[in-house]
Amino acid sequence: MKTVFCCVLFFCSLQCFAQVTAVTSNGDEVILYNDGTWKYADKAATGANKIDTSTLLFSKSADADFLIKSTVTKIGINLNPKKWSFKKTSEEGVEYNLNSKGKDAYALVLTERVEIPLENLRNIALDNAKEVAPDVHIVHEEYRVVNGETVLCLQMNGTTQGIKFTYLGYYYSFDKGTVQFVTYTSQKLFDEYKSDMEELLNGFVVLK
Repeated sequence: MKTVFCCVLFFCSLQCFAQVTAVTSNGDEVILYNDGTWKYADKAATGANKIDTSTLLFSKSADADFLIKSTVTKIGINLNPKKWSFKKTSEEGVEYNLNSKGKDAYALVLTERVEIPLENLRNIALDNAKEVAPDVHIVHEEYRVVNGETVLCLQMNGTTQGIKFTYLGYYYSFDKGTVQFVTYTSQKLFDEYKSDMEELLNGFVVLK
């Protein structure tokens, strides 16, 4: 199951940055997709319903006392080493794989040096996820303030190779690059593991 999830999310990470923004002769900004289709950039950004901002403030757990750092951009993840193991990867775009110890919950840290507006990143991530899981849909979305930084929180459900999965992630972009920090598990196990997944996500920090 882990391999299937990794393939889905890794595919999304590679495709996310393959799309091209261009300007027409009329001055309209458009997004060009790999399959030859396109849409206006302003519609891509505003076509979704307004995303609310959570009134809660999110911060790292006191037990998240081990910091792993990105070598691509200036971010880090504070984690509880008793709950999560991690491994640096050589896969393009994916810096870290993380496993919940003794549980079927996983995470990926994907980083790029390219800055992408969160509104566009949200639509790009959803569009590309549909290429491998046509029924994927956003279950919940909101902006959150996590350790002083505004991130986009997305929860998505979808099916690939007959497996129903849920992934919950934080998406962040700034002048140093873009980060997709995504946790995932099967839909049946999500409620059981949600608190552990959110605790891990809340370890996200921007390094000064």
